Amino acid sequence: MNKVLLIIQREFLNRVQKKSFLLTTILVPLIFPAIIGVLVYIMIKEEQSAKAETVQVVDESGAFTFENTRRLNFLVLSTNLEQAKKAYPLSDDLALLYIPKFDLKNPQGFQLFTKENLSIERSSELERVIEDRIHDLKLQEYNIDKEVLKSLKTDIDLKQFNITDTGEEKSSNSGLLYGVGFVLGIMIYIFILVYGIQIMQGVIDEKTSKVVEVIVSSVKPFQLMLGKIVGIASVGLLQFIIWIVLVSSLSFGMLTYFGIKMPQQQMVEQVTKQMDDPEVKQAMEAQNSKARSFLAEASQLNLTKIALVFVFYFLGGYLLYGALFAAVGSAVDSIQESQQFQLPLTLPLLIGYMGLFLFILRDPHSPASFWLSIIPLTSPVAMVGRIGFDVPGWQLALSMALLIGGFLLTTWIAGRIYRVGILMTGAKVNYKVMAKWFLMRG
Repeated sequence: MNKVLLIIQREFLNRVQKKSFLLTTILVPLIFPAIIGVLVYIMIKEEQSAKAETVQVVDESGAFTFENTRRLNFLVLSTNLEQAKKAYPLSDDLALLYIPKFDLKNPQGFQLFTKENLSIERSSELERVIEDRIHDLKLQEYNIDKEVLKSLKTDIDLKQFNITDTGEEKSSNSGLLYGVGFVLGIMIYIFILVYGIQIMQGVIDEKTSKVVEVIVSSVKPFQLMLGKIVGIASVGLLQFIIWIVLVSSLSFGMLTYFGIKMPQQQMVEQVTKQMDDPEVKQAMEAQNSKARSFLAEASQLNLTKIALVFVFYFLGGYLLYGALFAAVGSAVDSIQESQQFQLPLTLPLLIGYMGLFLFILRDPHSPASFWLSIIPLTSPVAMVGRIGFDVPGWQLALSMALLIGGFLLTTWIAGRIYRVGILMTGAKVNYKVMAKWFLMRG
């Protein structure tokens, strides 16, 4: 055990004391808040300084009435389409909208002429204007009162409760649990992939070091691999924690210092100014009620359990895949040579990632979701996606036990490959060669 701790200490200090570690650890938290601040500032300034643009309209149907919006002014022309098309290029207007005579049951023939391609936001806004007017015309055609139709629309808030074996009721929210599983699953996938490749790169760099030859001759392969993986993993975790703390703190502090308001804040302020409108008041009350309900349901989540499970599967998945990446790194001489092995290594992780959306978040208790969360190579992503949905205790315990066993097995296999591969340079490596190294007695 002392040898493993010494290797962990060497790997950790060897990387933490490098200038590159200090620079990336400090510069990244400074760069990202600066980029976020500049982009948000530019976005808000553009939004504030944007002027309403004009859309010319040729309405042959005579059925449309237009109201200007904050972003669009409508200019109804009295000319025909051909004359309007000739004059439009000479103007500075945004677009020319043509509305033909149309059948209300099957409205066709609408055309939009522009000098350049419009953004999806602008084109969608114009489509909504036409659709809303046709909707109103249909209501008039069928003598349907618009207010009566609006009153028919009913929003139902279906309260969900889980009943335990003891009869205790606990509120639940499928949308909230979906969001938790979605975020945690993606985080696990990205972290394992990024830091696993970092371990492989670190091993490749050390193949040129003579110190590693001395270490290989004095410790067992399993001890060497375990110490190296844990040591490098500790560096990655330390750097990641520093990034999270500094990026969050600096981003919030900078936006607050410069008085930059996020779009959500601006929206709230604009709505607050319109509170005299009864409809706005009603909508706000409904939103506040939903927000209170959401917070109440969020408070029912066992956040401690979710956090602990996330940490366990993050570390377990990191160590398991780190062993495999380290084995590949010891067998090749450059990152380019490792590319042929990366897809097979990351394929199970990718299956878990895809299964998160295809099975787990759709039905977390299906057989496919169960097996994805049990198999060690896919469980880091799959189980954190399921954990919010009250996974049975025996399934969680089985998954954890198999992940620990999987990590120990992959570390043992990787150690046997590492003890030979780390000393080999210039050899052409494939799966057959790596299998031969694994079977060699030492």
